[in-house]
Parts: sequence; C-alpha cells; structure tokens
Amino acid sequence: MKMTVDEKIICPYCHREMTKWACPPESTWGEGVHYICFNDECSYYVRGWAWMMEKYAVHASYRYHFNPITGERGPIPVWDGNALKNAIIED
Repeated sequence: MKMTVDEKIICPYCHREMTKWACPPESTWGEGVHYICFNDECSYYVRGWAWMMEKYAVHASYRYHFNPITGERGPIPVWDGNALKNAIIED
C-alpha cells in the first residue's frame, strides 16, 4: 500500500486520525514509522482491558496499529494509558 505524504490514516473503530509512531528498531513489529490510535476513548482500546483480563488474567489492553510498509493492521499491546506515547512523532 503506497501512501501519499498528506494521507491521513483513520482508525476503523473510533474514526479518528491515527498518530505517527516511531517503531523501536529492536522490536519485532518492523521498522520505520507506524500509525497507532492513541484515542483513550476508542472502543478497541477500551474493551481491550476487559478482554485481556478475561482471556489472560493480565492488566493490559491494546491499541489499533497500522504498519504502512507491510499493510499489517491489528492490536499492539499496552500496559497503561501512556505506554508507547514516548515514541510519538510530532509533525
């Protein structure tokens, strides 16, 4: 999937613009700029807390994630509301 410089990436759950995020090079998520929905009211993130507790008995959730290089979409785990925010790319 090729993207234009000005193209906005929208979360399919809350319909808000997703945020550019610098994926750590040592991670298994791939390199470069990814997009994450950091909306704390997004239904995907909100319901993730209960789902993770029910299925895995852990206090964690996930945010919606998109890798524009591979096209991969889906959850990226978070352990609190500020997790991963330290790598947000400000335009």
